[in-house]
Amino acid sequence: MVEISAGCEVEVSADTAAKPVVEVPDCAPPSDLVTAEIVAGAGGGAAAGDAVSVRYAGFNWSTGAQFDASWDRGAAPFDVSPLGSAPVIQGWNDGLVGAKVGERRLIVIPPGLGYGAAGAGGVIGPNETLVFVVDVVAINGRS
Repeated sequence: MVEISAGCEVEVSADTAAKPVVEVPDCAPPSDLVTAEIVAGAGGGAAAGDAVSVRYAGFNWSTGAQFDASWDRGAAPFDVSPLGSAPVIQGWNDGLVGAKVGERRLIVIPPGLGYGAAGAGGVIGPNETLVFVVDVVAINGRS
């Protein structure tokens, strides 16, 4: 369990060999980016400019429903590069800084660092807070 605010906890499974299971609480979402280590990694943390390979699952805060998961498309990791200015939502560029190889990280992304008022693809509503569980597979090719 990760406490987001007083009495508001997100539950995340710790088995990094399996797709994450997440339980989103029925409470107000955070207004700031939240990151938490679920399973510890090893080595140095990811820094701006690094290439970070991950597996992930994403959920809507408002419904708890999964909207995307790299796990559902096979074992190939998704590359975030260069970290800090990668072509992903800003919450990922900010939320992966410091992550280590082997780490399972919870990243809760407020709308301003996600898809904002526009939402995305019909599966992420306007001003949705996003919940990602990200497993770091490699940093700069080192696993």
